[in-house]
Amino acid sequence: MDEKAVPVNGDTEGHYSDVPIAGTSTIIKPQSRKLHDPEVSFEEYHYYALKTRQEEDSIAPPKTTWREILLRKKPAHEVSTNGENGHADKDDGKAPRVNLADRNARSQVSDEEWTKASRALRTASWGACFYLITTDILGPYGVGFAMGTLGWGPGIALYTVFGICAGYSGFQLWHAYLGLDSHQFPVKNYGDLAFRLSGSGARYTVNILQALALLLVLGQITIQQGQALSEVSKFRLCYAVCPVIFIIVGFFLGQIRTLRAYGWVANLAVWLNLLVIFISMGAFAHSPPYYEIATLGSAGGLVDPASITPNADGIYPPIIHYAGMPPSGSFVAALNGLLSGVFAYGGAQLFVEFMAEMRRPRDFIKAMWGAQFFIYAVYLIYGCYTYYWQGQYSYTISYQGVSSYGLQTAGNMIGVISGLIAAALYSNIGIKVLYNNVLADIFKAPPITSKPGKTLWIFLVPIWWTVAYIIAGAIPDYFGFVSVVSAATVMQFTYSFPPMVALAYDIRVNLMRSTGGGFNAQTGEVVRKYSGINYWIKGFLAGGTTQVLINVVNVLYCLAAWVVTGLGFYAAIEGMIEAFKIPQVNSFSCTSPLDLSAAG
Repeated sequence: MDEKAVPVNGDTEGHYSDVPIAGTSTIIKPQSRKLHDPEVSFEEYHYYALKTRQEEDSIAPPKTTWREILLRKKPAHEVSTNGENGHADKDDGKAPRVNLADRNARSQVSDEEWTKASRALRTASWGACFYLITTDILGPYGVGFAMGTLGWGPGIALYTVFGICAGYSGFQLWHAYLGLDSHQFPVKNYGDLAFRLSGSGARYTVNILQALALLLVLGQITIQQGQALSEVSKFRLCYAVCPVIFIIVGFFLGQIRTLRAYGWVANLAVWLNLLVIFISMGAFAHSPPYYEIATLGSAGGLVDPASITPNADGIYPPIIHYAGMPPSGSFVAALNGLLSGVFAYGGAQLFVEFMAEMRRPRDFIKAMWGAQFFIYAVYLIYGCYTYYWQGQYSYTISYQGVSSYGLQTAGNMIGVISGLIAAALYSNIGIKVLYNNVLADIFKAPPITSKPGKTLWIFLVPIWWTVAYIIAGAIPDYFGFVSVVSAATVMQFTYSFPPMVALAYDIRVNLMRSTGGGFNAQTGEVVRKYSGINYWIKGFLAGGTTQVLINVVNVLYCLAAWVVTGLGFYAAIEGMIEAFKIPQVNSFSCTSPLDLSAAG
């Protein structure tokens, strides 16, 4: 067949090609496709992504001042009846009132209605995303402990390197998202990126792992706040009941469905976390360490038990610090400290979901880098301060290691409130992953924005939180649980998967551009010059010398992340085995893991 050369993708670079892929020269509207249709090519996704980015670039960015960012004062352009830039609410009102999960119903929707339905769900600003990312500021409370297992030099280096790498990973996800998401084919979660680059198998793997990760993190927060409530009650309340109190309150907060609405709550969480940090810092400087609790989860207890053991007169050893690795420290202890650093930067697993609800996803990079620098500064300053005053007595959850009961209780109760907000955020994303990939995709559930969808959401929230409680009750060892979560899930979503996503995206887009391939919207024709192994080899070498070097760096980055994952699993399992030797660390126990009376 003699094909005439046609412009590809409306590309401003003017690429042309005359080699179509057999069997793909058809015109099928996006709304007539299956929700996750393997017949849609990368070239078609990319074509509509460029079209959507051009539309978004025509929208004037909101003029947000620092006062609005810090205090969440609503800017004037969002107060108007027409929504952001007179645009958002107008689209909301014209979104089609049909079940978009039903393919037959979608086929009756016009092209304009289809794009409006997607645009109507994109309402969050970059300022809201900044707060959503910084809501996940759970890591600081374990940094002093991690510093105690690693020493000054390795500890500071660890958090610096992991912080830079986490920012780079966020950039990689953003880079691929902009080239794959569109109003016609919206990218709603991490699994959608994997699907469009590597197929259905990758999507299922990522979605299952992400759902597991979000459940585990929710369980981790439940453990942390369950311990806080038990400490506040002076262990008079059965420990197994404490997480129940936490999740019952979570049932109500979890009813918030949109991330735009969540931005205002997330703002409160950031300031509450900073308040806990300041209270505990004051306590550390003006009161001694909580010596007695050190045996239940301090850096010294993990690295060198003799350094926290009192002498015959009941006097505890003085505070000590290490410039490098503790001389008597174990390899497992160092790895567990490293996993704490990994967990501190675990928010990347939510980045795609944040971008999916932004009016201008291109602005996400500002929120991401701003949040990463903020989190890094808070983590390192607070961690170094805690280690300086507490030394080997630095506890796994720093404010629970405050010796003054009054200040300890203040930190615990404020922490419970901020923990609820963070937990509800993870619940929100986790339920959406379940809803979009199981209920909507397989069972044709109605849109979340519809009345039946809202009703279904009400029932899903308590089910999700109950499962998290079962996990929390089964594994009450907080630091061991953090190590398991870090090794099993956080390491992948923050450090292993992003370079894989970026590498697959760059191979495809650079080969398409260098060979003149692409998608023609008038004919439905997809043009691609190579297939099979040649496609990936040629793509890896396409784009010039700089791009090839970037590809090599991404391969090495990914391999290093997988090595750390393997070592992390080993350390996490060994640490959990040792933790369960402590009498009060038992599944569904009435005895709190912090109850000193049970330690004897």
